[in-house]
Amino acid sequence: MTDVRKLTTKDILSQNKKRSAPEKMQQLVAVLHDVRSMHNIGAAFRNADAFGIKKLILSGFSPCPPRPEITKTAIGAEEFVEWESTDSITDRLRELKNERYHVVGLEQTDQSVMITEYQPPTIKNICLVFGNEVTGLDESLLPMIDTFVEIPQYGNKHSLNVSVTVGVTLYAFLQKYWG
Repeated sequence: MTDVRKLTTKDILSQNKKRSAPEKMQQLVAVLHDVRSMHNIGAAFRNADAFGIKKLILSGFSPCPPRPEITKTAIGAEEFVEWESTDSITDRLRELKNERYHVVGLEQTDQSVMITEYQPPTIKNICLVFGNEVTGLDESLLPMIDTFVEIPQYGNKHSLNVSVTVGVTLYAFLQKYWG
């Protein structure tokens, strides 16, 4: 392995430009509702860019670009990812359902399916909904969710940082749509 050479950022960008995300990933929408940390928002933009999803929707008190704190973590990804903010997440979720989106909430409920077991519907696009760093999804949003999924955890803590959850979830969906 002595001939291994790290790729330059220019090499990596060139490789990335030759690839495209699976079609279902390109239609995937993610909602960040009441996510308070601008660093988490920035990291979500980086994840969205890396996995080639369609759009981020910011709602509730989630901060929106342009903000230096978001850009610092996003490293400019907010310039490449389509995004919108909404004053009414319930109205926006209804619109997405009317556009034939299946709404998947990342939350630990008595009806959650492990993300490793979840099979997304093939005839609908997916809208992933992520909630607040401390309280998760608002109780008022639960009736709007078609399916709840959770990430298996085996340690003593019972949650992951929301930006980590976004990355893990998008990777899990990439695996489901690849092939």
